[in-house]
Amino acid sequence: MTRHLSLRARLTLIILIPLLLIAAVAGAWRVNQARFTASEVFNRSLLSAALAVSHDVSLSGGDALSPQTREILSDTSGGPVFYHVYAPDGVIVAGYATPPVGIPTNTAEPSGTSYFSATYLGRPVSGVRLQTRTEIEGFSGIFTTTVWQDTSVRAAFVTDLMLRSFIIIASLIACVALVVWFGVRLGLRPLLDLQDAIERRSSDELSPIRRPVPTEVRGIVDTLNRLFLQVSQSMSAQADFISNAAHQLRNPIAGVLSLAEAVDRAPNWVEAKTRSDDLLEAARETADLAQKLLTLERAGSISPVSLHQRIDLADALRGWAHAIRSAAPERIEVALDIAEPLGTLHGDPTMLREAISNLTDNALRHGGPEMTRVQIGAKRTGDEVEIVVEDDGKGIAADKIDMAMERFSQVSATSGSGLGLAIVQTIVKGHGGHIEVAAPDRGLRIAITLPDTPA
Repeated sequence: MTRHLSLRARLTLIILIPLLLIAAVAGAWRVNQARFTASEVFNRSLLSAALAVSHDVSLSGGDALSPQTREILSDTSGGPVFYHVYAPDGVIVAGYATPPVGIPTNTAEPSGTSYFSATYLGRPVSGVRLQTRTEIEGFSGIFTTTVWQDTSVRAAFVTDLMLRSFIIIASLIACVALVVWFGVRLGLRPLLDLQDAIERRSSDELSPIRRPVPTEVRGIVDTLNRLFLQVSQSMSAQADFISNAAHQLRNPIAGVLSLAEAVDRAPNWVEAKTRSDDLLEAARETADLAQKLLTLERAGSISPVSLHQRIDLADALRGWAHAIRSAAPERIEVALDIAEPLGTLHGDPTMLREAISNLTDNALRHGGPEMTRVQIGAKRTGDEVEIVVEDDGKGIAADKIDMAMERFSQVSATSGSGLGLAIVQTIVKGHGGHIEVAAPDRGLRIAITLPDTPA
């Protein structure tokens, strides 16, 4: 349920709940303290009353209590106090009826002060019994003074202390709650200002957020800026792709349309057949260009899920080499050289097959008539795998390698889209690897290095 609460409410609850727990503990402690305090106050009051009664009885011989003592008895700690005095032989000297703890036993020495809880006239009471050696009118011995009071007075005192404490604690919690509620609102104002700033942006405004923000929010803003950058780059790449595709497809489509019109205007069947063959070849080249454009676009946005597919690289290379060998001219040998064990590799199998196919197709297309062999090799070095495609064709001059890697560029005037190596480079980068192109004395050597698991 808390996931649907506002951030302000969540922060308020996070702060107030521990405070409420602390308040509950403090309240329980205060209850015990109130009871202890009440016990101490009332016991001392009763002891003071007992001493005052014992003193007055000794002076007056049990006939009367002083006005000061009577005032103490009438209102000790908020309620009346009852008393009783026994002589050593158990004779009543002064006070009310028999005390709640009964007649004291005769002892040789006074037992001092003892506190008790009992029942008097059907009501619970608390009191103190005091034994002192006293002489009244020539009669000496241990006199027992008992003073008691209804416990309801003590309970009312405890309740009053607890109520005051709870009022103070509740008031403090309420004040803290108000401070937290409005303090959190004030503290969250930079977030609300950031939200307003983002809402005021247009849909095509992807520039980084430059406004000052609190430290706790800086990570979110940095992540959002990186997202803006990625979206901006993606949109720019798509715009470039559309622009390049439109530019590259304009001439082939126009050529196909022109050849179709030429077939339609052919003067005879033989000429129509010749022109239709040219039309078919132009249509195939246009379709190949369109397919490579789509492959290039997909290579630039490989799904993170597909990058983590497990590939048995040796089996995959054997299958890919067999397909390439079946499509290659008979005069060209397609060899496979695998340094076992290769183990497994995480990646997009469709895109990796497309990369190897583009490398071999590039060799077959541009190797020249002297080329007789294309070799696909693979070996593992630690956590990386190196795949090499090497041919013995005419190769590329060292100073033209960078040109060959660019999109739509062609080193020589041959058929092709000029996208093969660009597609391979994009796929390899998407897998977290890198590509190296070397031009030995004869042929061309292209090596791609891939990590076991793309970052």
